[in-house]
Amino acid sequence: MSQYTQPHQPQQPYVPAQPPGTRPARNGLGISALVLGIIGTVSGLVPLLFWLAGILGLIALILGLAGRGRAKRGEATNKGVTTFGAVLGLVALILSVVGAVLTFKAVDDAVSDFDKALTDSSASAKPAAGGGAAEGTEGKDDVLRGGDSAAYDDGLEITVGTPSSYTPGEFAVGHTKGNSAYTVSVVIENKGKEKFDGALVTVDARAGEDGVDAEQIFDDKTGEGFTGTVLPGKKVTATYAFDTPADAKNLTVEVAPGFEWDASQWELKL
Repeated sequence: MSQYTQPHQPQQPYVPAQPPGTRPARNGLGISALVLGIIGTVSGLVPLLFWLAGILGLIALILGLAGRGRAKRGEATNKGVTTFGAVLGLVALILSVVGAVLTFKAVDDAVSDFDKALTDSSASAKPAAGGGAAEGTEGKDDVLRGGDSAAYDDGLEITVGTPSSYTPGEFAVGHTKGNSAYTVSVVIENKGKEKFDGALVTVDARAGEDGVDAEQIFDDKTGEGFTGTVLPGKKVTATYAFDTPADAKNLTVEVAPGFEWDASQWELKL
């Protein structure tokens, strides 16, 4: 009779029984607080990232305080890490406030400088020496006449002279037969501290009661305009010629020094 042999069973490793009430340490809050506190503090060193530092710092502080509560109850074993994470969260919050103040101050300064630049571009009327108000212009300080100057706050001063009758050359461009032609001199004086680029100056004109465009005349004597730069304490003069209807009684000349300055107008009698 055959004898039955029971198959060999592998032995299971011995696991000692844990004492009743023992649980794994819950250290996740402390580690998260430390990581977020470090990132938040580094972000707080960059003023433009103040918002990120504030968010991460607040979260790190909350997680750190919660982690300390776990450590006090014996649920976590990383009390030091948790405390350090909460401290870094508080530091990140402080840096975020400082960064916000610096950023808002920088923006405010930039806006103030921009507003100042716009204010400096305006001009005030400076009547010609010994010149009184023209007929019908009393009390209108913003009306510039022949010989008057437009004085800008940065020291730039532009003067337009009175019109003079002009006979264009044989090969002139811009003159229509039967129309009249006049020249005006434009003087730019730089009384400021920075050099001025005269190449950006534009001079336009309108003639008559209807304000039709007075086309600029180019010939061998006029039309070159301003070129180069005007150094501080120096002045430069250019002559412009304009074509006007024969019956025009007035000429409005507009001079724009450049993109950063307001244009000024002169009302001239023909």
